[in-house]
Amino acid sequence: MPEAKQDVVRSRRKGGVLEVTLDRPKANAIDLATSRLMGQIFKEFRDDPELRVAIIATAGDKFFSAGWDLKAAAGGDAVDGDYGVGGFAGLQELRDLNKPVIAAVNGFALGGGCELAMMCDMIIASEKAKFGQPEIKLGVTPGMGGSIRLTKAVGKAKAMDMVLTGRMIDAAEADRIGLVSRVVEHDALMDTAMGAAKEIAGYSIPSIMAAKEMVGRALEVSTAEGVKFERRLFQGLFGTADQKEGMAAFTEKRAPDFKDK
Repeated sequence: MPEAKQDVVRSRRKGGVLEVTLDRPKANAIDLATSRLMGQIFKEFRDDPELRVAIIATAGDKFFSAGWDLKAAAGGDAVDGDYGVGGFAGLQELRDLNKPVIAAVNGFALGGGCELAMMCDMIIASEKAKFGQPEIKLGVTPGMGGSIRLTKAVGKAKAMDMVLTGRMIDAAEADRIGLVSRVVEHDALMDTAMGAAKEIAGYSIPSIMAAKEMVGRALEVSTAEGVKFERRLFQGLFGTADQKEGMAAFTEKRAPDFKDK
């Protein structure tokens, strides 16, 4: 997959990891063109068999993303097609991915920026990160999954607090209530995110995809249905060469050599 040429979104690959960096001064806000560019990058990521994990990062130390570009919205960039509230139409590709995506949140993740982070499978946050859904202060509401993903992540009480008051929470509170996967020192953010991505990328892609799918399904179904779904995927993996290699490597006390088969 070629690296993105547009300065607003840069992509580079490191082995099986794709690092995608949003760089829109001053607050990494997202307009329709930017979301479509990101969507194209994630479509290519999905279709590239050599890429296994992606990281979404943003330039600068202050903003992960302020979300929807309000200036673009004022110019008519508010709605596009079935998914494009606030210029986020292109990010349908991100939501539909069967490969893991890690958000490396370095600062303010507000409104659509918080929603972008929650679209990812893991959020690794800098100690300086702050999260919020302040749309109510503008006379609107979250519009790209903020209410549903936030409620599933942190529960009704905390979600109501954040959505109704618009207040921000810091990284420590986000960690306590289960919004983020890890909080790390600010200067260690990208190294930590890349380390996690490389660790995941070293495993068998059938098991990576199955693990993502079963955890995602757990949010949608009853416990009984979730266990049945998990069991089907688990049993299916016993038909792969990688399952045999993984268990043989364990008994032989060596590193596995997965072939994604």
